[in-house]
Amino acid sequence: MKTHKRKKSSRMHGRKMGTHGRGSRKKAKKSGHKGGIGMAGTGKRADQKKTLILNLYGHDYFGKQGVTSRGTERDVRKRVNVGEISLNPEKYGKKSKDGWEIDLREYKILGDGDVKEKLIIKAKEASVSALEKVKKAGGEIVLTALPKNGQTKRASESAVKKVEKEGKKINLPGKNKEASTK
Repeated sequence: MKTHKRKKSSRMHGRKMGTHGRGSRKKAKKSGHKGGIGMAGTGKRADQKKTLILNLYGHDYFGKQGVTSRGTERDVRKRVNVGEISLNPEKYGKKSKDGWEIDLREYKILGDGDVKEKLIIKAKEASVSALEKVKKAGGEIVLTALPKNGQTKRASESAVKKVEKEGKKINLPGKNKEASTK
């Protein structure tokens, strides 16, 4: 049988009830007996309201989040290695009579891995080792991005100089409309 029990607030008022369940009235006079208000007492090592906080604010509330200076920009360039392209060329492009035509205009091509097939890659940037490996396999990397703020230009020019020392010619994207390794 279910019994009905009145709420504490309705039971604890009226005649002969000045303590409201705290015992002696002198215990409840100062604010020190009230406990915390709001988020008081929820320090890094406090367990009083941890479940409440995790449910309300999520798991990022406790612990360090880190500080990054405003001048620091995260490098968000997309990169892919020539070895990965060579292993799965059908994932990145399509087969043509000249070889695999691969369009990765948003990517920088890095030189890790081996190139076994002829690849014609359109890319934003390429490393020196990637240029050499693709060239050795009979392919080419076409650089589509124009150099900006000097950094890309220097990297591209140093790559070109290193490859041109070996007797190969590469055009850069600032000097003609479309740059390619030839």
